[in-house]
Amino acid sequence: MATVLYPGSFDPVHLGHLDVVEQALELFGEVIVTAMHNPSKPSGWFSLDERLAILDEAVAPLRGEGRTVRVASFGGLAVDAARSLGADFIVKGLRTGGDFEVEQQMAQTNYVAAAVRTVYLPCNPALVYLSSRFIREIAQYGGDVSAMVPPSVLPHLQRATREA
Repeated sequence: MATVLYPGSFDPVHLGHLDVVEQALELFGEVIVTAMHNPSKPSGWFSLDERLAILDEAVAPLRGEGRTVRVASFGGLAVDAARSLGADFIVKGLRTGGDFEVEQQMAQTNYVAAAVRTVYLPCNPALVYLSSRFIREIAQYGGDVSAMVPPSVLPHLQRATREA
């Protein structure tokens, strides 16, 4: 079985992210979910340490039965994280055609720069609307996001909204 790196900001992790992890587990056997810092995105609610703890809680039910999910962080390029953490491929979830355009350019650049291939996984159609940014916004205004995030994430969002 292969090991794949699933990079993202995961601020917060949501059900769409977990769908990609589950698909990757079926195909590859080991997934390293890696919280990355994306300088083109504004910083979110949770610190890197908080995101790692929240991720670890969220992926815990997916572990076992020959399936390995690790949680890590990396402060550089995803291709460097893949090499450093021993991943064979990078995996990305695609929600829309717009995602494909962005991810395809990134994947081609990553391959030319570091010979690391990217595998795309289509998101479950019922989850394509999910976005961490929208989840943060809804939670900030007291909206119900319980159908969008794993149950373990809700207390963290509630705490973040109280502290904001």
